[in-house]
Amino acid sequence: MSLNVSNLTVHHGAICALSQVSIAVPTGKLAAIIGANGAGKTTLLRTLSGLKTPTNGSIMWKGEKIAGIKPEALVRRGISHVSEGKSVIPELTVRENLELGAIWRRNAKESKESIDQVVSIFPRLGERLQQRADTLSGGERQMLAIGRAIMAKPQLLLLDEPSLGLAPLVVEQIFQTIRDLTTSMNLTVLLVEQNAMGALKIADLGIVLNLGKVVAMNHAQVLIDDPAVRAAYLGY
Repeated sequence: MSLNVSNLTVHHGAICALSQVSIAVPTGKLAAIIGANGAGKTTLLRTLSGLKTPTNGSIMWKGEKIAGIKPEALVRRGISHVSEGKSVIPELTVRENLELGAIWRRNAKESKESIDQVVSIFPRLGERLQQRADTLSGGERQMLAIGRAIMAKPQLLLLDEPSLGLAPLVVEQIFQTIRDLTTSMNLTVLLVEQNAMGALKIADLGIVLNLGKVVAMNHAQVLIDDPAVRAAYLGY
């Protein structure tokens, strides 16, 4: 297992946002994390990427304890976090945003190779490298956010609501790209989504959070076929 979370408890002040959460995601697998608003999904990602400090429990990434390590140090260890709607700097061009993703590597050749890789994944970004990010459509901004995360050469990719506010056709493209990236780069991916069915369809593993606790964890297809999960989270 590349990611092992054990009995993770996180507080926002007096509120317990996560309570004894234990999950395991193998290398190269995509885990969809679903649940209602306030279930603790975003808190889980923010804790894994070092933006929140847990009250209790352990996070093991590739055999090392990483709870409490600063976010920039975790990026160097291969953990990239695309937060909901906040991962692009509007005043910078597409190219400048991408270059920020590789800033800590300080190697111009590697940076150029990574930009070429991102452009091959998202050709539309290649057509807009000189445009400011605030001139992009919502779908293009999401592509840029994911592209910038890829620039850091991640091994663990944390994605928070990549489909939020996007047209259905664009959502389909983004989801398919996430699935393809998982396979082609052998990434371990945690995908937090309100679009539960869309996320489970591309995932290997499904994790259901409710009020800060894991209430179900299984193969994604098993959860799709589970009448209780369908009624509560998939709307049919």
